[in-house]
This record gives sequence, structure tokens and C-alpha cells, in this order.
Amino acid sequence: MRQATALRGEPSLSVTEPPPRARLRPRPGPRPRPHLTRRLVQLYAGLTLYGASSALMVEAGLGPEPWNVLNQGLSELTGLSIGTVSIVVGAAVLLLWVPLRQRPGLGTVSNVIVCGVAMDATLALLPDAHALAVRVPLLVTGVLLNGVATGLYITAAFGPGPRDGLMTGMHRRTGRSIRLIRTSIEATVVATGFVLGGTVGVGTVLYALSIGPLAQYFLRRFALPAPGAGDAVPSGGPSEAILQR
Repeated sequence: MRQATALRGEPSLSVTEPPPRARLRPRPGPRPRPHLTRRLVQLYAGLTLYGASSALMVEAGLGPEPWNVLNQGLSELTGLSIGTVSIVVGAAVLLLWVPLRQRPGLGTVSNVIVCGVAMDATLALLPDAHALAVRVPLLVTGVLLNGVATGLYITAAFGPGPRDGLMTGMHRRTGRSIRLIRTSIEATVVATGFVLGGTVGVGTVLYALSIGPLAQYFLRRFALPAPGAGDAVPSGGPSEAILQR
């Protein structure tokens, strides 16, 4: 407060100067969520690539991944294409989500349809592979691309695939480890598929041993920034649980 100069014969007046305006600092707003367009591209690119990679492993004839051993056996039994069988089996697995109280997302439903369609389309385009010098590269390429595809569609965060949701749902309901439940499920589908005429071979073993490390690597490569956490990769989420074998 400053006093004005007192004039002779007049009382002094006290003049209060308004305090300087407080400097307002802009509040940091929330970090934008990962762009929806990018997530959708990752989802559908991943699912399409997943179906195509599965087709490469099937065409190699050295043993596909476990669920496609079952799909292959059912295809032989019913005469339906393996992609169509994959869609039917995926839809049937979704029915098992009901007692487990699992909720499907866009990625879940898309997984059922897109992977099967992409697998049939790729098989229709591939020439028959007879020489081992062609079949081995097909198998290795299929396994590698499957790891890329897994990283893409899981990090898009639109919901787990039907088989992954079955595994995590059973884990929550039973309290058993992810490792035990996944191994039990895949051993069951491989045995059933083999009995029905599916191919079990070195490709099935190679996939089982390599898909965990491959998918973990590509999950980190394609992870979207978590809201409010910069570019850090979130830990402890469902993607990590899926890969605990």
C-alpha cells in the first residue's frame, strides 16, 4: 500500500493500488490417447497378417501352430476350407466365454472373421510347395510373421482373441497359472486335431518354442504410448499375461 502525498489543508488520502495480477501458468492437459486410426490400422493389419502367416505354415506342410492342427483336422473331416473352420471354431470358443464372464471387444470379433478369411485368401494365392527347399523357408517366414502379427493386433488394445480370452478367463476362474492353462488347452487341441487328420511336425514344435519370445519382442516394438505415461510400455497388462508360458 502506498500513501499519496498529503496536500496542505487537505487530509491525506490513502490510495490502494490493486495487486499485480497473478501470473497464471497454463495447466498441463492430459496427454492425447493413441490415435484411433493408428489403432485400427494395427488391429486389421495384424489380423490379416496373422491369417496369412498361418497359411504359410499350413502350406509348408511341416506342422502348423496348435489351433490350426485342430482346424486342419476338422477341415479334413468336414470338407470345409481351413479358414472357414477357423471361423466356426473361433465362434464356438466365444460361446465358452459366457460362463467365464468374459466380454468380447471389436478385436475379438474381428479376430474370428479376419484371420479365417485372410488364411483362405492366402492359400488360394500360394502355389503348391513340394520341395523341402521351399517348404522350410515358408515355415520360418510364417512363424516370424506370426510374431509380428501378434504384436500388432494385441497392442491395438481392442480386446483379446477368442482363444487368448478363453485362457485368461479360465485363469481368473480357476486360479491356475497361465502357463498351465495354455499348455493344457493347446495340448488338447493338438491331440484332437492329430486324431482327426491334422499335421503335427517340426513346425508345431518350432512355433511353440519361438512364438513367446517373438511376440514379446514385437509387443514392445509396436506398443502405443500409455495415456499420461509418455512413451513407456505399460507393464503387467493382459499382453504380458498372454505371453507367460
